[in-house]
Amino acid sequence: MKNMKRVVVTGMGAITPIGNSVEEFWSGVKEQKIGFAPITYFDATEYKAHLAAEVKGFNAKDYMKPKAARRMELFSQYAVAASKEAIEDAGLDLEKEDTTRIGVSVGCGVGSLQMIEKTTRLLDQKGPNRVKPLAVPMMISNMAAGNVSIAFGLRGKSINVVTACATGTQSIGEAYRSIQVGEADVMVAGGTEAAVSEVAVSGFAALTALSGSDDPERASIPFDKERDGFVIGEGAGIVVLESLEHAQARGANILAEVVGYGATSDAYHITSPCEDGEGAARAMVFAMDEAEITPDKVDYINAHGTSTHANDLFETKAIKKALGEHAYDVKISSTKSMIGHGLGAAGAIEFITCVKSIEEDYIHPTVGLKVPDEECDLDYTLEPVTDRKVNYAMSNSLGFGGHNATLLVKKFED
Repeated sequence: MKNMKRVVVTGMGAITPIGNSVEEFWSGVKEQKIGFAPITYFDATEYKAHLAAEVKGFNAKDYMKPKAARRMELFSQYAVAASKEAIEDAGLDLEKEDTTRIGVSVGCGVGSLQMIEKTTRLLDQKGPNRVKPLAVPMMISNMAAGNVSIAFGLRGKSINVVTACATGTQSIGEAYRSIQVGEADVMVAGGTEAAVSEVAVSGFAALTALSGSDDPERASIPFDKERDGFVIGEGAGIVVLESLEHAQARGANILAEVVGYGATSDAYHITSPCEDGEGAARAMVFAMDEAEITPDKVDYINAHGTSTHANDLFETKAIKKALGEHAYDVKISSTKSMIGHGLGAAGAIEFITCVKSIEEDYIHPTVGLKVPDEECDLDYTLEPVTDRKVNYAMSNSLGFGGHNATLLVKKFED
């Protein structure tokens, strides 16, 4: 696109089920570590799903003052913690920056279901006058973006994209657009979620979306013939995006360049992707067209890969439709095979995976994939790949309601 600013990634932060920093997370990915274990947040004995990918060892007070932490629910705490790492990783000196030119695009799929549960119980048991004054601001999903803005004094554009499982990807995509057109010089962007709760687990199980397996090694197995649903996860992925000129002017370390973003709607069904993959395919094509590349240039696709029967099948069809014959040559894997489905956080953490793959020329396998599905017949990467350059990586996210989003990122070249 003419007259559009180039956008680069200069910092990253992560809170995940396999590590509470980008370094810990990436080490876990390379170790093929799986973050699944029995649910500890509540008694799940009576539930159809018993496993979750919970964040371990997180203490909000390591990232913020105790008073601030008490005024945030977990999804906001994760977002602030990951943002702190990302800003520090980017080397941004906020005292020297024009903070009216630094924006926030941090999405959350559902906000705090836990606060809704607690408030509803309190209302039933003790009446309306006992509901806590901060109940509403602690539960609503935009408070992740709001708290990040407040914590770091970021006074530019501040938005909260909510597109279910596409939230993290679209949040980064919209931040990218904001910088391209000059609305901001820097955007702190990504997704967060902390929805391992009674309502979420029972609700997703009622949809038959969750795996009923009690074996962590066979619970989240994208593209495997024996897959039976996803494992609910949580966490946050945050990146610092900057215009190239702003990053170069301050001598920033550039990790990668964002070169394409596609967003479409299936207009088909509230939970199922379009059966021929047409909507997701268009998102991929839009991203490639914007980057002005042909499908054969794509080295790696981080799939949405939820481990549900419908998603994995229809995403396979979408990749074939978008990439043509190259679909059979491109490496594809699902990070959800290790960290489960983090809902609003998923796409952002997976975007970080793509950047790390580009930095290190490393493609992780789809862990746990053992039984090939004849209908899912692409290269889902059974072993780590270290012998090829990763110049272009694509990240897909598909959300309930028919939301499709794709980001395309490449090795940075001046």
